[in-house]
Amino acid sequence: MSTWESVDLRAFYDGREFEAWRWMGSRLAGDGADFRVLAPAASGASVLLSTPDGETREVPMTRCLNGAFLEAHVPGAREGDRYEYRIYLRDGGFQDHCDPYGQEMELRPAHRSVVCDLGHYEFSDDAWMASRTACQDRPLTIYELHAGSWRKPGPDPDAWYTYDELADLLIPYVNELGCTHVEFLPLAEHPFDGSWGYQGCAPFSATSRYGAPEQLMGLVDRLHQAGVGAILDVVPVHFAIDAWGLANFDGTPLYEYPNDAVGVSEWGSHNFMHSRGEVRSLLASAADFWLGAYHFDGLRLDAVSRIVYWQGDERRGVNGMGADFLRELCDGLHARHPGCMLIAEDSSGFPGVTRPTAEGGLGFDYKWDLGWMHDTLSYFQASPEERRHAEGRLTFSMMYFPNERYLLPLSHDEVVHGKATIAQKMNGGYDGKFPQARALYLYMVAHPGKTLDFMGNEFAQLREWDEKREQDWCLLGYPLHDAFLRFRRELGAAYRAHSALWERDYRSDGFAWLDCEQLAPCCTAILRRSEGERVAALFNLDSAEHEYAVPLPEDEKGAVGVTVLLDTDWQRYGGSTPDGETVCHIGDGVLVVRLAPLSGVLALLA
Repeated sequence: MSTWESVDLRAFYDGREFEAWRWMGSRLAGDGADFRVLAPAASGASVLLSTPDGETREVPMTRCLNGAFLEAHVPGAREGDRYEYRIYLRDGGFQDHCDPYGQEMELRPAHRSVVCDLGHYEFSDDAWMASRTACQDRPLTIYELHAGSWRKPGPDPDAWYTYDELADLLIPYVNELGCTHVEFLPLAEHPFDGSWGYQGCAPFSATSRYGAPEQLMGLVDRLHQAGVGAILDVVPVHFAIDAWGLANFDGTPLYEYPNDAVGVSEWGSHNFMHSRGEVRSLLASAADFWLGAYHFDGLRLDAVSRIVYWQGDERRGVNGMGADFLRELCDGLHARHPGCMLIAEDSSGFPGVTRPTAEGGLGFDYKWDLGWMHDTLSYFQASPEERRHAEGRLTFSMMYFPNERYLLPLSHDEVVHGKATIAQKMNGGYDGKFPQARALYLYMVAHPGKTLDFMGNEFAQLREWDEKREQDWCLLGYPLHDAFLRFRRELGAAYRAHSALWERDYRSDGFAWLDCEQLAPCCTAILRRSEGERVAALFNLDSAEHEYAVPLPEDEKGAVGVTVLLDTDWQRYGGSTPDGETVCHIGDGVLVVRLAPLSGVLALLA
C-alpha cells in the first residue's frame, strides 16, 4: 500500500496507481502539514496557506521524487486552513490552482482547497460491506437524485440540507419507496451549479455545498445501516475550464489534450487525456478514493462512449488507450473493492461493455439501456391508434438484451431541456397521463434488467427538474399524485418480494414473451421465472377495455391457479377497478384477464 514515504512511480506513470490519493495533496504531519503536487513543466511552485484569522503566507516548494513533483512542509498548518498552489510558469508569470488531489474545498465561488483529516469518522457498516454484491441475481432498483434539489430547507437557490440532515429525510423515504440503492449525481466539487457536478474541478473533494466530508461519510454509513446501498456518479471524461482548476495546470496541458480538436468536449469543457499515465492514475485513484474512503457501493461512469470513441463519435474510431484505461480501471476496482458495482452510461454500440476483460470486454457490471428508454418513451408518447402499429418499440429491446447486462434508466437526462418529465410525456391530457405512467412503471419492472428512476418521477412530477428548486412536494396534496406515489411504493414492495422479477434478469430462462404479437389491440404479456416462482405481467395500452386471453407455453400449461399481485387500475392507485377485484383466471392452459384501458396486471402463477 502506498504511503507518503513509499511511492511507486512506475505504476503512477503507467497509469496503474490506485492510491495516489494517499501520497499526493495535503496531509497533517508533525507540527503542521505536508503538501505535494505534480507540476513537471513549472519553473517552481509554492503553497499559499491562509489561516482562519486571515493570515496568508507563501511557502516555497522543493523538487522531490523524480523532479516532476514538488513538496513542502508547512509548520503551524492546521486542519481547516485554506490553501492553493502558486505555480510559477516558465514565461515568468504564475497561476494559482486548487489542489488536484485535495480532499476538501471552500464553498463556491471561493475555490481554495482545505487542509483536512478524513480519519476522524468511524464507520459502523462492517456487516453491510462484508455481504454486499453487485446484485446481478438480487433486487436492484436505484433512486437517482440531486442532493441539492431533492428537498430544500428554503426557497433560496443556495438553501441546502447538509449531508446528515439529508440522511434524516432520505432514508425513511427511500425505504418506503422500496428502492435498494440511492444514486447521487456527482458530489466531487464543481464551480457551476448548473453543471450538476458533471464539470468538476477537484476529483477528490466532496462538495462543500452540503457540509463536511465526515457528514457525507455519515450519510453513506447510515444508508448502509438502513439496508440501502449508495452509488456515486463520477466523471472520468472531462473537467471544468476554470483557470484555478486543472486547466493548463503547470503552464502546459498536463491533464487535457494539447489539441482542441480532441481536447474540447461538446459541453465546452476540457477532455482528460487518457493516454497519459498521470491522468489515468489520477482518475483511478479518485475512483478508488470514493469506494474506499467513503464506502460507496458503486460508481456510475458518465459518458463512457466519449472514452472508447474519439469525441464519442463512432465514425472517428476506437480510442484504444481509452478502452484500455476502462479495462484496467474495472479490473483494479473489482479486485480492491469486493462487491462493488461499476455502471457504464454508454449510448454507443461498443461491444462487450459488461463482458469480463479476460474475454475482451471492458469489465463493467452494468450498462445503461438507452435504446430501451428511447423506444419505450416513444411508445407511450404515441396515441393508442399509433400504438397498434408500433408494438416493436416495446419488444425490440429483447432482440439485443442478451448482449450486455443492461440497466433500464429513466434518469435526470429525460426530465430537462424541454423533454418534459416522465409523467408529462405520456399521451393525452392530465387525467389520462396517470394510468399510462402506472402501466409504464409496471412494464419497466416486468422487463428483464435492473432499474433506475430519477427523483420526482415517483409522484408524477409535471415540472421539469431545476437544480435551483426542490421537487414539487405540494403535488402530494392532489389525489392523483398521492395515489401514484402509493402505487410506486406497492410496486416497489412487489418487486422486492418476488424473485421472478430479478433473480434471472441475465439468464435466458428468466424471461419469455407470452404475447408480443397483439392478440388483442395494443396488448402484450410477459412471463418471468425464478427458481421458486413464475410471474406474468399483462398489459392493455389501448383506450378500450379488453378481455385478454393468452395461451401459456407448453412447460407452463400445468399452472392451475393465479393470484393477482397488483393491478395498475385499482381504485387506491387512482383507477376505476375496485381494489382486489381484478377478473383473472386460468383454464385449459390459457391465462385470461380483464384489463381496463391503459392498464397492466401483475399475477403470480400456481
